[in-house]
Amino acid sequence: MNFVRSLCVLITFLTCLVISVNGQAAARPGRGSGTRIGFYSTTCPNAETIVRNAVIAGFRSDPRIAPGILRMHFHDCFVQGCDGSILITGSNTERTAVPNLSLRGFEAIDNAKTQLEAACPGVVSCADILALAARDSVVLTRGTSWPVPTGRRDGRVSLASNTNNLPGPGDSVAVQQQKFSALGLSTRELVVLVGGHTIGTAGCAVFRNRLFNSTSGPADPTIDPTFLSQLQTQCPQNGDASARVDLDTGSGTTFDTSYFNNLSRGRGVLQSDQVLWTDPSTRPIVQQLMSPRSTFNVEFARAMVRMSNIGVLTGATGEIRRVCSATN
Repeated sequence: MNFVRSLCVLITFLTCLVISVNGQAAARPGRGSGTRIGFYSTTCPNAETIVRNAVIAGFRSDPRIAPGILRMHFHDCFVQGCDGSILITGSNTERTAVPNLSLRGFEAIDNAKTQLEAACPGVVSCADILALAARDSVVLTRGTSWPVPTGRRDGRVSLASNTNNLPGPGDSVAVQQQKFSALGLSTRELVVLVGGHTIGTAGCAVFRNRLFNSTSGPADPTIDPTFLSQLQTQCPQNGDASARVDLDTGSGTTFDTSYFNNLSRGRGVLQSDQVLWTDPSTRPIVQQLMSPRSTFNVEFARAMVRMSNIGVLTGATGEIRRVCSATN
């Protein structure tokens, strides 16, 4: 596929650029956090290429890994920082928590790690692999690229009980703001990052309570009537709870601004998404991001860099795992 084959050249070129808005250069991320762009330039110069090729191979086999890896990175960073703890297997680890059971793409991360250990043993962390793979997953779905600061080390603790504060599909804007603010992220960054729902799917069980009358109330009146009928067909009241629906209807495999346009039309699948339109504190941001002059791609890249530096372990803290699914 010509598009996929051109990615190596495209990403390499784009990651040499400093992201800018309105012609002003953005501050180079990672300063003061211990991460920096080009961290492996001498110790493992092909690290980003190895990760990229592993993600491309996984994507060719199953395109669903792209939104899976992006979401995996979010969920990793929101629990004790971006330390790769979501990759650890075992009973009661983060990976076993309900919000993480549907994640995809672990095999691509493991494949990248295997190749990196062969090329540069004990050098590249799993946390960095995941941050790089999230960027590459966005590019594979025709989104933007950005330079990823690296230098994270891997955490040694992974507990399902620590996932309780992950953003949830029924969260109000106020609750989402609290969760993002606790990690140093603004309301605008919240809306921009949730825009990652432009790719991927949700299981019917997560939002079916919005679709039908029940003892707790009628179907959600914020849903467009035509869209409500469509969702009821895709997710019947007594149907398969694991059936999945695109979060960005009509454009679920392409990274674009269609997600925000859908919110304006009452076509947000998750309640936590639709309230971004109905709440007056976030609606103006959605309107700006869906406009013809939207800066969504640039803002998403910048917000991803900010998020990917949450609670990172650097220097002598943490470890460099030999395999991503287990501590050393």
